[in-house]
Amino acid sequence: MTRRQMLFSSALLAQAGGARPSPRQLLWHRMETYAFLHFTMNTFTDKEWGYGDEDPRLFAPTAFDADAIIDALAAGGMRGVILTCKHHDGFCLWPTKTTAHSVMAGFKRDVVKEISEAAARRKMKFGVYLSPWDRNHALYGKPGYVDVYRAQLTELLTNYGPVFEVWHDGANGGDGFYGGAREKRMIDKKSYYDWPGTWALVRKLQPDAVIFSDVGPDIRWVGNEKGFANETCWATYAPVGPDGGAPAPGFTRDKEGMTGHRDAAQWLPAECDVSIRPGWFWHENQNAKVKTGTELMDLYYKSVGRGASFLLNVPPDRRGLLHEADVASLRDFGRRVKGTFAKNLAGKMDRDMTVRVHGEWNIVRLREEIGQGQRVDAFAVDAWVGGDWKTVAEGTSIGACRLIRLPEMQRAPKVRVRVQRSSGPVVWKELGVYRETL
Repeated sequence: MTRRQMLFSSALLAQAGGARPSPRQLLWHRMETYAFLHFTMNTFTDKEWGYGDEDPRLFAPTAFDADAIIDALAAGGMRGVILTCKHHDGFCLWPTKTTAHSVMAGFKRDVVKEISEAAARRKMKFGVYLSPWDRNHALYGKPGYVDVYRAQLTELLTNYGPVFEVWHDGANGGDGFYGGAREKRMIDKKSYYDWPGTWALVRKLQPDAVIFSDVGPDIRWVGNEKGFANETCWATYAPVGPDGGAPAPGFTRDKEGMTGHRDAAQWLPAECDVSIRPGWFWHENQNAKVKTGTELMDLYYKSVGRGASFLLNVPPDRRGLLHEADVASLRDFGRRVKGTFAKNLAGKMDRDMTVRVHGEWNIVRLREEIGQGQRVDAFAVDAWVGGDWKTVAEGTSIGACRLIRLPEMQRAPKVRVRVQRSSGPVVWKELGVYRETL
C-alpha cells in the first residue's frame, strides 16, 4: 500500500463511527462503577431535601470514620466516590470562606478532606457534587450568588487533590430560607448560572475532570434515578429542551437520555445513578429496604452492561458510617462482579470473530475500541451447538461495553459475534466469555 493510499484509508477510518471520546472521557469509561455519598444535614433531620433553615450544629456524627466508609466501598468494587459537598439546603461539609453554614459551626472537621484523603489512600478517585441551588444563602436568585457558587467550586477544586468528576443536578429554585427571607425564588435555568463560564472554571482548575449534568458537557444523566439505561444506549447524544429549544441542566427532554441519539455529533455517554436504599439519604426506617447484592448485580448488567456507568449511592448514617445492611450488600455485589469477570474463558478471537471457549459459560462481554468511535449498529452472538451455529442473542449498541447474560449455562465450545450493520470498520477491544458467580 502506498503512503497516499494509507493516508486515504486512515481518513476514511477517522470518518467512520462519528463522534469520539475525549481523553478525559476515555479515563472515565474505564471506571464503570463508582459510589455516591449523600451525607449532610438531611442525615440528621430525616429529610430528603432540607429547607435551609436548619441549625448547622445538628450535623454531629458520633463515630465518623472516612477510612471505614471507603474500605466498605472498595469491597463493593467501587473505583471512585462522589461526595455531596453541599446539597440544596446549603450546608457545606468543608470550612468554606463563603458562608457560616458549614461544619465549622459545630462538628469542626473537614469532611471533604477526610473523605478525599481516605479515597486517595485506597487509590480510589474522588469527585464532588456541589448543588447549584442553595436554600440557605441570602443571595440565591440574585446575580451575586453565582460568584459565591464559583468561589465554593474553586475551594473544592483547588484544596482536595485530583477530582475525576464534577456533578451538577437540575434542581434549581423554589421555596427556601434564603438568609431569613423565607420566600420562593425562581431562576431562569437557561441563563442564570452562566454554565459555560462555570464549566470553563472547572476546565481551568481540574482539566482531567469530567462534568456531569443532563446536558453534559462530558457525561449525561440517563434520565431516571433507577440505575439503568435502555437496551439500546448510544454514547452519542444531542440534548434538547422540553420546548424543543436550547437545553440546560434541569431543562431537557430527560427521558431521551436513556437511549441517546445514534447520529448525534457529541460523545456524551450515560451515567446511571441509583440509591442502594429507597431514599438518597440515610433513614432508620429504611434499614430493612436495602437493595441486595442480587439486585445490584442486575442493575450492573443494565448500566455498565449497556455502555453506561453505574453510580451507586450508599448514604452514611448518623454515626458517620455505612450501615451494616448496606455494607453486606456492597460486599456481596463486589464478590459477584469480581468472581464473574475474574477469568475469561475465551481464547484469542479469529479473523471471523470467533473464539474457542474452555468451560461452561453464560456471559458474553463485547467491547469496541471506542477511541475510534461507536460503530456497531446491530449484532448477533452465535454459539456452536450440535455441529452448527445457533443464534443465542441479538442487539444494537455496543460501544464501551455490552454484556449479554443468558438465562442458562452453555456448553458450546465456540462463540462468534456477527456484525449485522455498522457505520464503518469495527475495531474490537474484547470478545470475552464468562461464567456468572452467584
